[in-house]
Amino acid sequence: MNNWISALAELQQRGQCGVLVTIIEERGSTPRNAGSKMVVTADRIHDTIGGGHLEYKAMQIAREMLDSGSQNTRLERFSLGASLGQCCGGTTVLLFEPMGQPQAQIAVFGAGHVGRALVPLLASLPCQVRWIDSRDSEFPDTLPAGVDKRLNEEPVEEVEQLPAGSYCIVMTHNHQLDLELTAAILARNDFAYFGLIGSQTKRVKFEHRLRDRGFGPDSLQRMRCPMGLAEVKGKLPIEIAVSIAAEVIATYNATFGEQRGGAEPIARLLPDSRRSQA
Repeated sequence: MNNWISALAELQQRGQCGVLVTIIEERGSTPRNAGSKMVVTADRIHDTIGGGHLEYKAMQIAREMLDSGSQNTRLERFSLGASLGQCCGGTTVLLFEPMGQPQAQIAVFGAGHVGRALVPLLASLPCQVRWIDSRDSEFPDTLPAGVDKRLNEEPVEEVEQLPAGSYCIVMTHNHQLDLELTAAILARNDFAYFGLIGSQTKRVKFEHRLRDRGFGPDSLQRMRCPMGLAEVKGKLPIEIAVSIAAEVIATYNATFGEQRGGAEPIARLLPDSRRSQA
């Protein structure tokens, strides 16, 4: 089984995006023949189109497409001469095809009552959920599909591992931990959404402490606290969870709504045996 096929199957299973790079034309001396493929993700490549600077440039283009959320195919022609640092002397045309639907990456810090009500709602959306807490006993025995449990005695460490553009939801059992998580998330400043559970009084206290740490008005304004849609009222965990989920959905649709129709389904390129497993 070709490695690129296995990579597509894995992306399909995880609900992640990648770019399939295919040599569609070769003229003269080239390192690989037409039909050679590789899959590029945000942090890995699978298979090869010949290595060297050609592959490096292809990887750059593919990751630019991933970063921008582009769902359009792209053709690029490369002359394999001195300008590209390769001495083959031929010409190669590459096809770049986005694979998979763009999905929100959501991090929920806290496995308390509201967290346990919220995570199943989020898991039913086209997204990937990281559920983070230091207390193993707070997690349910069975997790919803698509939820990655992260048990860490220092939850703040998980902030550094989040993909850029993540949706961050902080609702831990400890106000000081909430503050440290808030500071770490605001310091990264590359999130799509950040919500902090609590009242307006909590927000005022946090803003005062964060200003003392050097955070300016622009950063503080990006923090949603209280979070959730005001129209969805109630104090029960499920009512609060529905309110938060509704706000996340509204933000998600504003970002991804127009992109969903254009992505290439990974399953199109998988053999039948792989499709049934993906």
